[in-house]
Amino acid sequence: MKYNFDEIVNRRGTYSVKWDGGELIKKMGLTERYDENTIPLFTADMDLPVPQPLIDALHKTVDHRIFGYSIFPNEYFEAIQHWFKKRHDWEIQKEDILFSPGTVHALTVAVRAFTQPGDGIIIQRPVYPPFTSAIEANGRELLNNALICNEDGYYQIDFEDFEEKAKDEKTKMFILCNPQNPTGRIFNKDELRRLSEICEKNNVLIIADEIHGDLTRRNQTFIPIAKASDQQGHIITFTAINKTFNVAGLHCTNVIISNPEHRKTFGSVMGMHLPSPFTVSALIAVYHEGEEWLEELKVYIDGTMEWVVDFLAERMPKVKVRIPEGTYIMWMDFSGYGLTPEEVHDRIYNKANVLLEDGKMFGEEGLHFQRICIPSPRPIIKEAFERIAREFEDLK
Repeated sequence: MKYNFDEIVNRRGTYSVKWDGGELIKKMGLTERYDENTIPLFTADMDLPVPQPLIDALHKTVDHRIFGYSIFPNEYFEAIQHWFKKRHDWEIQKEDILFSPGTVHALTVAVRAFTQPGDGIIIQRPVYPPFTSAIEANGRELLNNALICNEDGYYQIDFEDFEEKAKDEKTKMFILCNPQNPTGRIFNKDELRRLSEICEKNNVLIIADEIHGDLTRRNQTFIPIAKASDQQGHIITFTAINKTFNVAGLHCTNVIISNPEHRKTFGSVMGMHLPSPFTVSALIAVYHEGEEWLEELKVYIDGTMEWVVDFLAERMPKVKVRIPEGTYIMWMDFSGYGLTPEEVHDRIYNKANVLLEDGKMFGEEGLHFQRICIPSPRPIIKEAFERIAREFEDLK
């Protein structure tokens, strides 16, 4: 490999939420313990160096020495079009692309722009917690179309329940997460087409969070729902370089809206947001020159996930886990130990001093689960699981 992903880069003292944000993390209620020995694997950013072309592009921007108000040049839009056509065979029109400083921000804007207080919004739990907060904090009604988990830990859509909820006249929006966070499902073309058809038939707007779409296993294919659908006017898609290339700190989400009226409404509610020059140069660089790094990253993540599955099978066989189809997240079921979620939390967070995310944050469907983000050097992942395993040895 050209890139050494086993290299451990010390992130302490770099304003990192994961590694420097202990007091904030405790205030948020994620853990009771956080100190210099904590291994934080709770948040979806990587502890891995970014592609060299990105570093070179940012150095070039720094060397200019002036960082004033910036625009989106044609090269910015062309880079997005190039990437999605090449990687996903999805043709995006330049005029359909809007910028947002973040995906959660874009989600809140969409909720406010296209629904009213009291309107129903469908989500599919277990799911990324900000979906819930974007709905409830804005006075909308949460409609949970819970995913169905089989005995093998594989999640599927309850289409009968979904259609019933979509038919309700108060239902105005469906927030899709694909690849799904935290289960790692990549919904296939038939599933996406069926979701789209139900929503179009019932005038339900689809907000598709697809920011993990580039992070797939080597034998999996991700299809944007707008590409899988016969009609796209009822679909708004969020894409980003943030997850793919580990640049969450550069705040770059792109919102794809083919419906001109929806595009106008979204833009009006969001207001004007100019980019950082670093954001512009970063996106252009990674979408033109980041592919080699991404392919090596995916191989590395696949290897780490395979190691995790083998380790748990040998050392903690009561934990159910499967390699996800997409994302760099693993969703671990600890129910086999017969402990309460609080007892599991105490052993991992306080005794092992490893910081994950309690599954209950993703809805009651995740009550006995733990979410781990694994895009860290493998030595760190191995140390974290060794610590956790030691705390469960008495329960074999």
